[in-house]
Amino acid sequence: MENNLTWEEFEKVELRAGTIIKVEAFPEARRPAYKLWVDFGPLGIKKSSAQITLAYDLEELVGKQIVGVVNFPKKQIGTWMSEFLVTGFEDENGAIILSKIDKPVPNGSKLK
Repeated sequence: MENNLTWEEFEKVELRAGTIIKVEAFPEARRPAYKLWVDFGPLGIKKSSAQITLAYDLEELVGKQIVGVVNFPKKQIGTWMSEFLVTGFEDENGAIILSKIDKPVPNGSKLK
């Protein structure tokens, strides 16, 4: 891959730890998605949508600590204003698997 970033460019991306505190269905989304509210500690509670319905049920998401990009501009998704980008990876079946943290860290911690 030839499109290399400098360290200074990478440091501008605010990848932060946050805990999912609320989840709702998002039936008006064009593609199946959930509405998420995530506690980013000193950065506050931010909301986003995530197309993770193939891999997760609503009930299992609350309390999971995830990684989000918090310094992109807000984005209107239908009737919903997304305030951060939920990160994840696509599996072999096309389901998005969340980028999760395996041991607790303080909400709002920046990826190092």
